[in-house]
Amino acid sequence: MTAATRRPVPPESAARRTAGTGHAACHHGEILQGVFLDERRRPCHGLVTLPMTGRGSTARFTHRPGTSPDQVTVMPGGRTKARAAAVLAVGECAARRGEEPCGGELTLTGDLPVGLGMGSSTSDVIATVRAVADSWGLLLPPETIARLAVRAEGASDPLMHGARPLLFAQREGRVLEALGTALPPAVVIGCAVGGGEPVDTLALPATAPTPVRDDDLTAYEHLRRMLRRAVTDADTALLGRVSTASARLRQRVLRHEEFPALTRIADGVGAAGVQIAHSGNVAGILFDPRPPGLRRRLRRCAQALDREGIAPTRTFTTFAPATSEEFPHGRTHLGSHRPAGPDTPRRPSRLPAF
Repeated sequence: MTAATRRPVPPESAARRTAGTGHAACHHGEILQGVFLDERRRPCHGLVTLPMTGRGSTARFTHRPGTSPDQVTVMPGGRTKARAAAVLAVGECAARRGEEPCGGELTLTGDLPVGLGMGSSTSDVIATVRAVADSWGLLLPPETIARLAVRAEGASDPLMHGARPLLFAQREGRVLEALGTALPPAVVIGCAVGGGEPVDTLALPATAPTPVRDDDLTAYEHLRRMLRRAVTDADTALLGRVSTASARLRQRVLRHEEFPALTRIADGVGAAGVQIAHSGNVAGILFDPRPPGLRRRLRRCAQALDREGIAPTRTFTTFAPATSEEFPHGRTHLGSHRPAGPDTPRRPSRLPAF
């Protein structure tokens, strides 16, 4: 079904609909993040995320007729960005239906750790917008969801567009470039750096506009061209070079003490490169699944991470999003469910090892 403003149901049935559900996946940090030229040749902050399906946020929104549209309650408490998204979505959907808006009750469930760079708040926000739209009998297009998400949280990941590799302007909620249909095939051993502690993204320098240096713009545009070629040619080695270079540049903002160890391990086990969250503490080592000896290299990588005191978390792939992103031989999984609490948590989101 294509994205449309109305579901194919009779208007009277849609009008009586009072509850809706929505879901949104997460990601595993970024492949590339920096400053790029938009279609008007203006510098623009953008990113390309590493999709990871199977986990995410689910929202349920129920109308409370006769209440003010800003009277939205959220469970668990403290999900302020999701609440803001619900209020915005109510206004959007009521206007599209030509009906009076009302408040409601929003319930969020999910299994994403907060503050690790996996898009937990964006997943909440997108699931919320989709649930509100579903309660009004609507399907909002990704562009509208992106606009509402940026208004709700100031910046957004491109999760509303699915798993396609996109260069996305996170502060403007728009696609700068569609790089192709899928990332090159890769197996990723995820891990937690920084002791698995959450990162307060609001405290990072990158959350506010900073002057753009010419050499930075040149470097990121070069990486953009490399990534475009990697996607076109399904070149996993080139994908790894791009992600490693981008992570190295990002160390100027969010310095990970483990980064030298990650690159050393990747080189030692014949991995394609290193991928790291640019505003969190999840990272990954990327492997091309096509050469022989993959299982042995994955095992050596996990052992090397363990020796360095870096906790492996989850092994997943870029090439099986419709079924399971877990590599069949990796007994890895993320830990406890997302804690109830504010968008920036007060306690660590720890991830267990293999």
